[in-house]
Amino acid sequence: MRILWGLTVAVGCLAAADASAQSASLIRGVPTAATLSKYGLEIAWNGQAVLNASRDKLQHFVLDEEVVLAQGSNGVVSAFDGETGRRIWAVRLGSFDEPSFPAVTNEEIVLVVVGPSMYGLNKLTGDVIWEIRLPGPPSTGPAIDDTQVYVGTLDGSIYAFSLRKIRSLYLERRLPEWSHEAVVWRYQAALEVTSPPVPIEGAVNFASRDGSLYSVSKERRKLNYQFETDAPIVASMALVGQTLFMASEDFTFYAVNSTNGVVLWEFVTGLPIRKGPVALGSSLYINPDRGGLFSLDVTSGDQKWWQPKLVDFVSLVGSTVVARDLDKNLVMVEQDSGRMVGRIPASFFDRHAVNDRSDRIYLANSRGQVLAIRESGRNYPLYHRYPERRPILPVIAPEEEPAEAEAMPAQDAAAEQ
Repeated sequence: MRILWGLTVAVGCLAAADASAQSASLIRGVPTAATLSKYGLEIAWNGQAVLNASRDKLQHFVLDEEVVLAQGSNGVVSAFDGETGRRIWAVRLGSFDEPSFPAVTNEEIVLVVVGPSMYGLNKLTGDVIWEIRLPGPPSTGPAIDDTQVYVGTLDGSIYAFSLRKIRSLYLERRLPEWSHEAVVWRYQAALEVTSPPVPIEGAVNFASRDGSLYSVSKERRKLNYQFETDAPIVASMALVGQTLFMASEDFTFYAVNSTNGVVLWEFVTGLPIRKGPVALGSSLYINPDRGGLFSLDVTSGDQKWWQPKLVDFVSLVGSTVVARDLDKNLVMVEQDSGRMVGRIPASFFDRHAVNDRSDRIYLANSRGQVLAIRESGRNYPLYHRYPERRPILPVIAPEEEPAEAEAMPAQDAAAEQ
């Protein structure tokens, strides 16, 4: 699949990107080419999600290495090719204005929770593969591993569904009525599950409004450990290797060994943290409420730098961190020193996808207009989290130079004489 994707990108991305860049200049509020070029950037493409701007709004804006997903209040999920900007599909799920959660993906499937249902879609075509009814009102988006899907609910339950059983029920045309047969287990926490589950080897970790981190074995729902904090945990968590990074409203950020619950280090911000952390390389970026942007060392938790006027991490482009300030400008920050080196007006696109996957910048607004920005001349992205997922691109051998005439052998020269 990655080879096919790479060939598609190689053939189409240059022409599509150029066309999108030209048409982007017609949209009000797009940063000018001159402004972007000062920081070595250019417009890659622009697009429009399927929304009725008079009544609908963009609710969620997420991505992975291949697709950018815009979810509207009208229930329509619009998928764009992350490199060319081509809208590859748009599918309506559920009813108008039903509550939804940000979609999640793996290499093949898009999972979306809308209202009381969870949908599995083919990532490249948008075809609905299956739909299951959830046992209770959901409180988190889903998570997926090789064998199971997980979702949390308002009553504090975490449910594990068998992917094999879901597929079997779908083929038997028994979904969504018989969705309960796909439930492998249920684990009950004290209060509402507040962060999307994080599957790891042999276990799934999730947080609750009771201030606890739970680790439950995937196969037998056995509690491995429960780590308690002094306040609710509402931000999503991040996993790097065996280390789980977690923020609590007790003003403390924790690095926890995901296998045994041992705290590796803590960082006290003095403010509650309600946004998930971003881990890239040796750096960890966190945003306390009204507390600026911190860069911490992943291993030790030591503070590298702090920018009090920044409010959101956006992307990492080369050695430059791209963030947002209070006015929704894009701010360029040196990755190592934290020194601000420039600012790009971008308030018209007041939404962004937090991108820990690649070096692209993806912006959007409530009307569903989407804008992609890249490093000038970089036609193919750098992958941060999963570098092995980079498409296998065709290699074109350079043309060989004509061989120089060889010296005439001595006997031939003599014969000519």
